[in-house]
Amino acid sequence: MKNDLFKGIIAYPITPFDKNEKVDISLYKKLLERLIVSGCHAVAPLGSTGVMPYLSDEEKEAITVATIEQVNGRVPVLVGVSNLTTEKTIYHAKFAEKAGAAAVMIIPMSYWKLTDDEIVQHFDVVAKQISIPIMAYNNPATGGVDMSPALLKRLLEIANVTMIKESTGDVQRMHYLKRELGDDVAFFNGSNPLALAAFSAGATGWCTAAPNLIPNLNLDLYHAIENNDLEAAQKVFYKQLNLLKFIVNKGLPRAIKAGLEIQGIEGGFLRSPLKPLTATEIEEFKLILKEIEE
Repeated sequence: MKNDLFKGIIAYPITPFDKNEKVDISLYKKLLERLIVSGCHAVAPLGSTGVMPYLSDEEKEAITVATIEQVNGRVPVLVGVSNLTTEKTIYHAKFAEKAGAAAVMIIPMSYWKLTDDEIVQHFDVVAKQISIPIMAYNNPATGGVDMSPALLKRLLEIANVTMIKESTGDVQRMHYLKRELGDDVAFFNGSNPLALAAFSAGATGWCTAAPNLIPNLNLDLYHAIENNDLEAAQKVFYKQLNLLKFIVNKGLPRAIKAGLEIQGIEGGFLRSPLKPLTATEIEEFKLILKEIEE
């Protein structure tokens, strides 16, 4: 199965809510359209930025359908389908495929710590139920499971698992993946502050919420990498680094919503227990955005 469906900047939309904490599909489509026309190479709804664990099955389905409709074939769509149980993961994966997703992304979510064999079986069973590619997503900070490079290699023996998203913040793992797997497997960076280092390690792309706020800088970094222009890549990366650190430290849904509103763009509301950034944090964010614009 091909692993070249995705490359470059894969943008994560937020899931906005109305004042009653209901998913605002109309606003979602407007925010998604901004990402599409900005030039991002793909979009990935229902990840951490999209507060996927806070949504009901019906809301996840509504976001999936709205994304496919709004994108309308202009860029590939990578849908997050993760769930605690294999049964529910299969359900959402099959729904995403039927809706028109190009691929799905799965992070092994855990309350009880999963063994490697349990994780392999989880991916294998899901993969056998769909025909589109799977991106295996490693993010122990949100999923509760840290998939070792050795485990990721086992997952890649499953036919549909053709991509890896590495979000531990350990660039040495990325070098390991590139060295061990070569060009046979596409791996993607999910750690914003490591964007430059990840590309240097051979990452195929960067999965990020930052294009909601600074798409041009994100794309400029990728283009500099494509052109093998290290000096330009360093310059554009350092310009956005403070913002990348800030949005990660404050939590992506909170920070992206605040950043949009600072830029005069409606960002909707958050779903409890998430709360907006404090006034002090917003002032700090304003300074960061102002520095970028200078």
